[in-house]
Amino acid sequence: MDFNLSEDHIMMRDTARDFAEKRLKPIAEELDAKAEMPAELLKETAELGYFGLLAPEEYGGLGVDSLSYALTIEEISKACAAHAITLSVHNSLVIKAIKGFGTEEQKKKYLPQLAAGEIIGAYSLSEPGAGTDAGSLQCRAIRSGDSYVLNGTKSWVSSAGYASVFIVFVLTSPDQGKHGVSCLIVEKGASGMSLGQSEKKMGLRASDTRELSFIDCKIPVGQLLGEENRGLRVAFSLLDAGRIGVAAQALGIAQAAYDEAVSYARERKQFNQPLINFQATQFKIAEMATRIDAARLLTYRAAVMFDSGVSCLKEISMAKLFASQTANFVANEAVQIHGGYGYVKEYPVERYFRDARVTEIYEGTTEAQKMVISRAIINEGQ
Repeated sequence: MDFNLSEDHIMMRDTARDFAEKRLKPIAEELDAKAEMPAELLKETAELGYFGLLAPEEYGGLGVDSLSYALTIEEISKACAAHAITLSVHNSLVIKAIKGFGTEEQKKKYLPQLAAGEIIGAYSLSEPGAGTDAGSLQCRAIRSGDSYVLNGTKSWVSSAGYASVFIVFVLTSPDQGKHGVSCLIVEKGASGMSLGQSEKKMGLRASDTRELSFIDCKIPVGQLLGEENRGLRVAFSLLDAGRIGVAAQALGIAQAAYDEAVSYARERKQFNQPLINFQATQFKIAEMATRIDAARLLTYRAAVMFDSGVSCLKEISMAKLFASQTANFVANEAVQIHGGYGYVKEYPVERYFRDARVTEIYEGTTEAQKMVISRAIINEGQ
């Protein structure tokens, strides 16, 4: 498979790199320290079209392909991974959900606003007792006339604090278990809906994450996304695009940590010579570089295959698995190369180390990716 980037891909990458280097990188440490995403930054990002990366052009989006999307998320993640995950959730999980499963009325209502960044979307699948086991959801939405009445709690909702639209998965037929899950579009401010406090996270601190609670919250039946009791089909199909986004995010974190480590190793002297002259350091750098290249190839392959329409669940999971492991490996080695300085906030590798950790957890844990990959391999032999 040829990964020579087209002129359009190079333009997307370089434009995102320029924005990330000039606008995001200088303030990334401040955003992390304050654990906030300023409204003016979100507005500026919207003006560049990044909230409409995956929205169709007819609804005001850029309508880029998955490789352009991955390149953009990778570049933004190098500067500020928290900002990148906001874009990733908004594009790959919210816009993709409405684009793929919404009625024409829903598309016309939400997609232009989402594409313009006038409203921000959030995705809510996990619950306090339901993570990888999405079929064990307990949040219920019982039909009552022309409305669903929601009761329950959702967890780990990224962008919740500044989102206006939530893609929420609920039980509409509790007696059917995982076959009774449906998907609803819930707007901020619905009566009976409330947000918890922002979670105090290890990394991605500038990305707002909260619980979402419902007490007798009435949502019109017209807000049903897709078919009733077919919600897990929606959820699992969206995770394909979402995992490409997280793989690209992990790749960006790894590249940033690597760049800092090499730069530091060239400047830092011990025993009257730069660290990079020592074979122990050279071997670390060699393995870091090799793993990043491998992760990049896996991620780009997954993006290209996804757009081609061929079955690529295995390849997407491979990309997410390896890229997230690479981010953690490279960030760890970058801290090691920095020594004591890597353990303090004065150097960005400390932030990369924290930001990398969650990439092996959200949108499918490392263990879940291995299950997907192994099952695909087993089925191929049958």
